Amino acid sequence: KLEELAVDLYLKYGVKKVSASAYMSITPALVRYAAKGLHVDQQGNIHRLNYVIAKLSRPEVAKLFMSPPPANILDALVQSKQITSEEAKLATFLPLAEDITVEADSGGHTDNRPLTALFPTILLLSQEITNKNGYQIPIRVGAAGGLGTPSALVAAFNMGAAYVLTGSINQSAVEAGLSQEGKKLLAEVGIADMMMTAAADMFELGVKLQVMKRGTLFGARANKLYDIYSRYNSIEEIPTIEKTKIEEQIFRANLNNIWELTEQFFEQRDSEQIIKAQQNPKHKMALIFRWYLGLSSRWAIQGDTDRKADYQIWCGPAMGSFNQWAANSFLENLSNRTVKQIGLNLLEGAATLFRAQQLREFGLSIPIDAFNFRPRELL
Repeated sequence: KLEELAVDLYLKYGVKKVSASAYMSITPALVRYAAKGLHVDQQGNIHRLNYVIAKLSRPEVAKLFMSPPPANILDALVQSKQITSEEAKLATFLPLAEDITVEADSGGHTDNRPLTALFPTILLLSQEITNKNGYQIPIRVGAAGGLGTPSALVAAFNMGAAYVLTGSINQSAVEAGLSQEGKKLLAEVGIADMMMTAAADMFELGVKLQVMKRGTLFGARANKLYDIYSRYNSIEEIPTIEKTKIEEQIFRANLNNIWELTEQFFEQRDSEQIIKAQQNPKHKMALIFRWYLGLSSRWAIQGDTDRKADYQIWCGPAMGSFNQWAANSFLENLSNRTVKQIGLNLLEGAATLFRAQQLREFGLSIPIDAFNFRPRELL
């Protein structure tokens, strides 16, 4: 329902490009957005009005986005008059998304795949599907995950990336919504200061995401809650010693009081969850535990110093490599980490390293220092 309402807003206000991430299957809302406005010019060329940029980490999901939308979804959208029969027909000649961002080991939801293994696999798949379907416009494949230095960008472009996307490092930028306390913690992490922990949005399924480990206990505490959820069928089954420990150390409140707050939240957002919890004690336990997982992100954004040990900050190893690269340069200072300076330095550095490598390939003796581009203030 939320997804359908989001598409309603995109179409109403003319949002022409959206990023679709963490999908495991194609939904009617995605197809409706992509198909709406498809038309043919006088030369017979099909034109899009709306573009989907898919971010994914699995070949089977990439195949879904690289292929035309499923016929059953198109038919249902036509029958419900959400798209026209002409739009549905034109959609069968195009991929659902012409831009595919291959996301390797990254912050948040991730399969922890190395970019050098994942990217070539999906790039080859895009070429095969383009040739098979006879697309007039080749599918563009970009790279993301683990990109925190000019060298990493060069590696991505050398593999054939049409574009690159940064994620973790953006959170330490001046423009980011994360609190200053959270940014200070990010600026201290190394490439190994991350861990996988329970995800709030798919807690019951055991799905994990990558978060910052250094300076916070969130990861360990979230995993502890999932372990308890896996072992017991209700709050009442949890041994008193265990229950008291999580009340005092994690929630800092009685679990009955936490349930009251949880009820108030879902009464406004999704009342069906409360009904389900009343019928299923294990679901009630999951909702209570998700209270902590959900608020931990808000504490990090708001900079709640009393909850600093519980900050949930999604983060991948790119943050650590960026910090090492930025050390002893003007980008080490958080006040200088603007989106502009981060982006320009990465791209300028990548171009410089690429030219140095080209000269080396032509037989010139290039000093190793030429491959050590240092951050500098760029206009």
